[in-house]
Amino acid sequence: MAAHVRHVEVDAEFAGQRLDNYLSRELRGVPRTLIYRLLRRGEVRVNGGRVKPAYRLQAGDDLRLPPVREGRGATSEPSAQVLERLEQAVLYEDDDLIVLNKPSGLAVHGGSGLGYGIVEAMRRLRPQCRFLDLAHRLDRDTSGCLVVAKRRSMLKVVHAALRAGEVDKRYHALLAGTLERRTEAVEARLERQKGRGGESVMRVSAAGKPARTVFHRERVLRDWTLVEAELHTGRMHQIRAHAAHIGHPIAGDRRYGDKARNREVRQAGLKRLFLHASSLTLPHGPLTVRAPLPGDLQAVLGRFEMQQGSN
Repeated sequence: MAAHVRHVEVDAEFAGQRLDNYLSRELRGVPRTLIYRLLRRGEVRVNGGRVKPAYRLQAGDDLRLPPVREGRGATSEPSAQVLERLEQAVLYEDDDLIVLNKPSGLAVHGGSGLGYGIVEAMRRLRPQCRFLDLAHRLDRDTSGCLVVAKRRSMLKVVHAALRAGEVDKRYHALLAGTLERRTEAVEARLERQKGRGGESVMRVSAAGKPARTVFHRERVLRDWTLVEAELHTGRMHQIRAHAAHIGHPIAGDRRYGDKARNREVRQAGLKRLFLHASSLTLPHGPLTVRAPLPGDLQAVLGRFEMQQGSN
C-alpha cells in the first residue's frame, strides 16, 4: 500500500497512451475496476484536473496518484506458474515487440475479479521495458498469436497497419455442420448490441460497420468442419458472429453457438471455445509468426477422426 499521495511526471515515451492503460502499469497489482473507481471519484488527477479513462497522456503531464491497496477478493498478482507459462508462450521477440501464443482462459486485461491480465503479467516478466502494451486483443477463451508492443512507436505502426488492412490474421475454428463450399466469403455488417444479461454482442445489421471474413474449409469430421478463417476487418467477435450468421456457429461458443451442438462437442472433451489465432503477418520485416494448434483442440479433432473412422 502506498503511504501517501504521489506525483508522477509522464515521460515522452508514454505520450499518446490512454490513461487507464498507463495506470495499470504504474499502479501494479491494482485491479482495473479500482482504477476506474479512482478516476470517477477524481482521486487520480492530471495537471490538477479530473480526467476520463480514455484521456491520452502528453509528455510532461503531472499525475496525482492517491494511496491505494489491492482490491479484496481479486487475484491481483500472477502466480509463478502463470508467469512461467507466458514465458514459454513467447513465439517471437525483438527490441520492438513480442508475439505470444496466448493461452486460452487468460484475459488480455485484468478486471471482473481478476486484478491482472496478460499485459500486466508481461510487465512483470519484462520489468526493464519502459513501455509495454497490447497491439490488439483476443477474447479470453481464444488462444493464439497476440502482439505486445515494447515501444510506443511500434504500437502506432501496428495500429496503422491494422487500419490499412496490412496485417494478415488467420484463425482455426471448428464449425457446426458441413461447410459445403471450399471457400465461403461472408460480408455482413456488424453492430454492437446488448444481449441477455447486459453483455455486449455483435449482430448482423444494416446499421452496423462493414465486416468481412473468409472461411476456408480444411477438413470435415462427422458433422463438423475445421476451417481457417481469414479476417479482412477487425470487429469485436467478428468470426463468431459471422459463423453463426451463416448457420455454422463455432464449437463451444456459449454466446453465439448452438446449445445442443455444444453439448455434443463437450462429450468429445472440448471445454472451451474452439477458436485459435494460428498465424499473423506484420509489415515488420515483414514478419510471419505461427502458433500451433493447442493440444486440447488437437485432442478433440483426434476423437472425431476416430469416431468417423469407426463408422
